[in-house]
Amino acid sequence: MSTLSRENNATIRIAAALLLNRQGQTLLVRKRATTAFMQPGGKIEAHELAVHALARELEEELGLRIDPAQATFLGEFCAPAANEPGFVVQAQIFQLVIDADVSPAAEIEEVIWIDPGTDSDLVLAPLTRDLILPFYRASLNETA
Repeated sequence: MSTLSRENNATIRIAAALLLNRQGQTLLVRKRATTAFMQPGGKIEAHELAVHALARELEEELGLRIDPAQATFLGEFCAPAANEPGFVVQAQIFQLVIDADVSPAAEIEEVIWIDPGTDSDLVLAPLTRDLILPFYRASLNETA
């Protein structure tokens, strides 16, 4: 369990990625011993900028090295934490297009590429299901 407590409003600060491939699919991950798929990323340490936390987490969890300067900040989103009942995630979300192969490492058990424009039968974390994918779909509709 994290060192966060109720004293700091049960909020977990994270950096996460809307990772896209050249075919327009987005990458979701599932942590070991959980059921919900979510954006890759993780907790922001006290001394880190969100984009640097994202770069560190992507390398640890997926073996993916990114240039933080290539990450486009999409905004801050808040939702109930998928794996920590009673907590809320406050997520700084960045978009990246990648060509590299990724493989699960650290606590990640499974990775999957999905079409973000369609509803999937996967169990999705609230942040992904209710905020990030709808936000991305709306941006696709604006450019269409």
